[in-house]
This record gives sequence, C-alpha cells and structure tokens, in this order.
Amino acid sequence: MIAVVQFGGSNCDRDAVRALTDLGFEAERVWHEDPLPEETTGIMLPGGFSYGDYLRGGAMAARSPVMNAVREAIEEGIPVLGVCNGAQVGCEAGLTPGAFTTNASARFQCEHVYLRVENADTRWTRAYDEGEVIELPIAHGEGRFEIDDEGYEELETDDRILFRYCDEDGNVTDEANPNGSRGNVAGILGDTESVAVLMPHPERASLPELGSTDGRGILSGFEG
Repeated sequence: MIAVVQFGGSNCDRDAVRALTDLGFEAERVWHEDPLPEETTGIMLPGGFSYGDYLRGGAMAARSPVMNAVREAIEEGIPVLGVCNGAQVGCEAGLTPGAFTTNASARFQCEHVYLRVENADTRWTRAYDEGEVIELPIAHGEGRFEIDDEGYEELETDDRILFRYCDEDGNVTDEANPNGSRGNVAGILGDTESVAVLMPHPERASLPELGSTDGRGILSGFEG
C-alpha cells in the first residue's frame, strides 16, 4: 500500500491517490500526525502548500512527526517520491540534497513544461529512454533548485539528476528553464535510488482525460 502523506495545506493528495489507483496500486491518504500503516510499501509526499509555505516551502512539514517514520522506511528500502511541495519537504528534511527556493521570475508559475530524461536506469525513470522528452505541468512559486558547487558536481558524477527542463526538441536552454533552477534540474535522487524528488507533477499527467499520460512512468516506480 502506498501512503500519500497529507499535511495541513496539501492539495494534491487526492490527485495522487486517484492516479496511483488508476495504475493499479492500493493507495490511501495518511495524516501527518498518524503512524504509517504497517502494510506501507511506498510513500508519496504530495504537492500543495503545507503550512501555507510560511517560513519557506516545506520547512515546517519537514519537521512533522511522520518524517521520522519516513526516514525509518527509507532505511528499510521503502521507496519515497516527493512532488512539488513534497520535493521541498524532502529537501528540507535532508532526504535529498540542495533546496528549492523562489523562482527567478519571483512569480507563481503554472504551465506545462518539457523535461529531458537524464538517467533512465532508475526505478523512477526506467519506463523512459535516456534523452526522451516528456511533458508535465508545474505549479509552484518556489521551484528553483539550488545547490553549492560541490553538491552539484556530486549529483552529476553520481548520475543522480533524473530530469532537466528542456525545449520540445530536448535542448537544455535558459529559455526552457521556467524557474531558474541550477543546471535546469527538475528532479533528483537522494543517497539511494529509492528516494526521489521532482518539481513537476506526474500525477497531473497520468490519466487520458487530463490530456497526457507522460507522468505514469514516474509513478510506476513504486512497483519496485
């Protein structure tokens, strides 16, 4: 069962459950003050505006009681995926390096973007080919990924960058970068392949009626 953690201010938890259920997973929402169900086989930190993004996006939710259980689950090899605000929570909790901060435009950005698959040899990207271009929506005001030089070099050396923002033809350019993320980074791995965060929303591109199913491959990473 995939536990979709619901924080105060989460607004993509129902979307995530529906998308995962449509893929054949058993999924349910779990309130952040409650324990994870014993039958948990995967954890998703969904998008939204936990605690109203006070202080900074994800900072308060990262200190929620459930995050200790998430860390224990990671040690047991249970996969964890953070999306949008969930990506901010993941970084703030130290599950992945770097930080997501205010967009270069200083505006909330809600649009469809193109992503180039940088590493197709992970549980979250094996449904794609390396270099493949997919289209997912974004909706964030603090989506700019930042990390120091040493951390960025480590991500590149260890092949932990999953997606980069690109144009429709797969060219990674400044113009194709919607928020000013360093290196056009849109998604990364943690210390292990079982943990990943990304700013675009795969659950919003998973059902045919939404106009795209490009995000299904990412969610299928919960299969193991």
